[in-house]
Amino acid sequence: MEPKLLVVLVTAPVDQAESLAETWVSERWAACANVVREVKSLFWWDGGVDRENEALIVLKTAPDGFDTLARGIRDTHPYDVPEIIALPVSQADEAYAEWVRNEVRGAP
Repeated sequence: MEPKLLVVLVTAPVDQAESLAETWVSERWAACANVVREVKSLFWWDGGVDRENEALIVLKTAPDGFDTLARGIRDTHPYDVPEIIALPVSQADEAYAEWVRNEVRGAP
C-alpha cells in the first residue's frame, strides 16, 4: 500500500536549521517543516563517538516528492553526510494528506 505521505527527519546545526527548513519549504520540496531545537546527537564519525547539539527538522512531503527533497537537502545542507530518513505515513487525516500532496511540486 502506497503511503499517504512521508515524514522526513533531518538533523542540522541549531543556528542553520530554520533557514534550511525555510529553503526546503520555499522550494516546495516539503509542504511544511517543524524545527525542534537542541537535541543531543551521538554518532560514530571519524573513528570515534562524536556528540553535537543539533536541531531536528521534521518535514512532510508527498511520497513521489522524496527524491527531489533528498537531492535538495544534500545540495544545501552543510554536512558531508546529512541524515535524511523518510518514514511512511499509512494513516493521516485525508484533508491534511491532500494538502501536503498539493503543496509539493511533482505531486499528483
